[in-house]
Amino acid sequence: MIEEGNTSIIAHMLCLIAVMLYPMLHVLFASFSKASLLMAHTGLLFRPVGFSMAAYQAVIENPMIPSGYLNTLVVVIVGTAINIIMSSCGAYYLSRRDQAAGKLVSLFIIFTMFFSGGMIPSYLNVDSLGLTDSLFALIIPGAINTFYLLILRTSFMSLPESLEESAKLDGAGHFTILFRIYLPLSKAVLAVLVLYYGVDHWNAWFNAMLYIRDRDLYPLQLILREILIANDMSQMLNVSADVEQISETVKHAVIIAW
Repeated sequence: MIEEGNTSIIAHMLCLIAVMLYPMLHVLFASFSKASLLMAHTGLLFRPVGFSMAAYQAVIENPMIPSGYLNTLVVVIVGTAINIIMSSCGAYYLSRRDQAAGKLVSLFIIFTMFFSGGMIPSYLNVDSLGLTDSLFALIIPGAINTFYLLILRTSFMSLPESLEESAKLDGAGHFTILFRIYLPLSKAVLAVLVLYYGVDHWNAWFNAMLYIRDRDLYPLQLILREILIANDMSQMLNVSADVEQISETVKHAVIIAW
């Protein structure tokens, strides 16, 4: 028999589930609704208001969506690979106990966590390197995240020093120690960093707005921003309904498709 205390806990948790689940269901139902009926609807939405696939058809026929997905995948895959390689090399150096300048370099790196050059110097730096209007503008400037670097450095420093000493006795160099000992023993941390870096690249849109003018290079997030925030429906093809009306259902369809 369920105790009274457990009953209240279960009821509380069910309420929390309903509160968190309904916004997602609202977006799903709205994406399948007819635009005119959805605009006229008031109150809570518990089912599609007049079933329609016009919003999803508009999203599929948008030529920017496939190219945006491709650009985003390139940035996520290439960017995450560069992030892991650069962070691993940097963390290995900072974890070295025989490097007298290691602590000083760590202080300079930590300094960048609290102070930066700002947006305008960053743009001038990227522009002077010729990276504007290139996907590398979304990858190279953020090749290393300071916080993630320190996490990996801490993981390397926690490994027994005897492993490195044994490897040196067998003639192993720094790259062998890093790629054959340190990285295999830090798979859990590397998996977390891959997830963090990947999510950062997937959600990033501000740098693309600053550095990219060629619409063919827009990542998916910048295209979604135009649709969701700027309400730019100019790239939607074969939209039969009124643009202002169907834009509401398209916004919900884009969120589901994303």
